Amino acid sequence: MKLRVNRQEELPDDFWIPIPLDTDNMTALSPYLVPQDHLGTLGLFYSLSALMFVLFVGGTTINVLTIACTIQYKKLRSHLNYILVNMAVANLIVSSVGSFTCFYCFAFRYMILGPLGCKIEGFTASLGGMVSLWSLAVIALERWLVICKPLGNFAFKSEHALIFCALTWFFALCASVPPLVGWSRYIPEGMQCSCGPDWYTTGTKFNTESFVLFLFCFCFSVPFTCIVFCYSQLLFTLKSAAKAQAESASTQKAEKEVTRMVVVMVLGFLVCYLPYASFALWIVNHRGQTFDLRLATIPSVFSKASTVYNPVIYVLLNKQFRSCMRKMLGMSGGDEDESSASQSVTEVSKVGPS
Repeated sequence: MKLRVNRQEELPDDFWIPIPLDTDNMTALSPYLVPQDHLGTLGLFYSLSALMFVLFVGGTTINVLTIACTIQYKKLRSHLNYILVNMAVANLIVSSVGSFTCFYCFAFRYMILGPLGCKIEGFTASLGGMVSLWSLAVIALERWLVICKPLGNFAFKSEHALIFCALTWFFALCASVPPLVGWSRYIPEGMQCSCGPDWYTTGTKFNTESFVLFLFCFCFSVPFTCIVFCYSQLLFTLKSAAKAQAESASTQKAEKEVTRMVVVMVLGFLVCYLPYASFALWIVNHRGQTFDLRLATIPSVFSKASTVYNPVIYVLLNKQFRSCMRKMLGMSGGDEDESSASQSVTEVSKVGPS
């Protein structure tokens, strides 16, 4: 269904839905009271419910395993793995609260948990998503400092990792608390079965436009710039070392592996957060134009899917993590993987500047 961006300001603080072009009865269509069947078929709602259930189970399982594995094996408690665990905790919040709430509400086809449940789901999903986002930037920064050594003999230690982890939560709170206290607000989004910041309404009552610009600049552009800068510097360093050691097959192999890793990481970041950033900016710059609420659901789905594919990229592709996880689950082959992991770490260290 095509919907128009609303310019009306005098609406209840805990409720807003874009006015469908064929009706003016907002109360009858309240996403807190009745199924939103005018927005899609039963098959679409139930399919999204099933997808959210998969993300809930997959995201909760993989992130719980990541945390449990780090607790069980002391050798995993390095500065980089602290950041990975920090991201796993954030992902666990999103999957256990955000994805589960969406699974439940899509099954009923409306925000059955009411305005309070909407605010809780919107806040927790935003908080966990922002912590995960900033953790990706911290991982990029850590890789740059460790391998490229721009600060000379500076050693990135566990205490530095813990400080940066604390900063990710501080930055996330700066982005997720304002809608609870009047700067924007959390409302049903997309097909009205999940909640997020208000991208739609205009005027001075909620200052949604300024909040969208704040999120885009501070919570997307800054970490994305950090990621691109750090990984580009990492690639330049590795390519220079590989060129100087052209006769070394292991160095060439390490350079190719890291290049693939960087491409996957940057693409993963864009897949997760670019849809939200693009949609929010489009809404702000196209007031009064129609849009399809089913398309507005896509950013929420992509961001919640990050609770599964981010751990795959950053944890399961980490050979040391994968080795310990297989041991914890009683699977064979852990020793071989650990040996391979040690060898891989040695080769990458050789590529970096001494």
